Amino acid sequence: MRFALSAEHRDFTTSLHDYLTGADTPAAARSWAHGRHEPGLKLLRGLAELGVPALLIAEAHGGLGAGPVDLVVAFEALGYHAVPGPLVETAAVAPAVPAAEAWWPALASGEALATVVAPPQVPLALDADIADVVLALRDGEAHEIRAARPKPVHSIDPARRLFRVDGAAVSLSPVPERAFDLGVLAVAAQLLGAGQWLLDASVAYAKQRSQYGRLIGEYQAIKHLLADVATHLELTRPLVHGAAVTGSPQDISAAKVKAGDAAHLAARTALQVHGAIGYTAEHDLGLRLTKVRALVGAWGDGGFHRERVLAR
Repeated sequence: MRFALSAEHRDFTTSLHDYLTGADTPAAARSWAHGRHEPGLKLLRGLAELGVPALLIAEAHGGLGAGPVDLVVAFEALGYHAVPGPLVETAAVAPAVPAAEAWWPALASGEALATVVAPPQVPLALDADIADVVLALRDGEAHEIRAARPKPVHSIDPARRLFRVDGAAVSLSPVPERAFDLGVLAVAAQLLGAGQWLLDASVAYAKQRSQYGRLIGEYQAIKHLLADVATHLELTRPLVHGAAVTGSPQDISAAKVKAGDAAHLAARTALQVHGAIGYTAEHDLGLRLTKVRALVGAWGDGGFHRERVLAR
């Protein structure tokens, strides 16, 4: 048996990269960070036309009926381009919550957005101020928080706008563990994509930045740094894709840990290669540095997921 992405997966990836490259995603992310949502919402509507939020929703509810591998392919591209918005919650988690069935057609079409809290690992709701449905996953049950009153909380990544939510919690139904794991898997794929962008940007910069009369990419020290990142990312990719195939909670946790470590290494290396320019808010590097730092702890930090792996 050959485990590799199909031609359809590769075509889907190309379509996503082409769309996001031409959509000025960095500008949308910066606007989103300041509470100006329209550019980002326009971006999300385009992703809905490409089928991203419909991937895991059954065809009977207006979705595509695809699987976790398709989800990973999509979220790796979303992470590469630092797309803002509650896409993990809308495209990965809510489709696995049976209580949200009434919302599935609107989520699949891009007409609605969902956000999720799942204490203790996900105590805050992403973009609750614009979400159409707020779901709380607690003690094996799904609750819809109606008339939610979101209160903003500081986030290390300004484009990940976090909120505490209060409101009337309506108990709906039991929720499968798979819902949480799909959220973790999507975040792992985002980290992989962000790490790849950081490596690509660092390689490109090393090929054009000169120091002491030589391109910095010609120095062995820089080559070794970048090769180390490339190795870690290449070792991470099969773990993330393999976890999508098996669906095992332990495999998904292992993928999240490795993706977080690889992306963090890519971020540190990118900052070292770029130097002072990497600290500026105007450079796109900053969008990934803060994104990686936030995603490493999102949907369970490394300690939680290492315990899950060891529990096996």
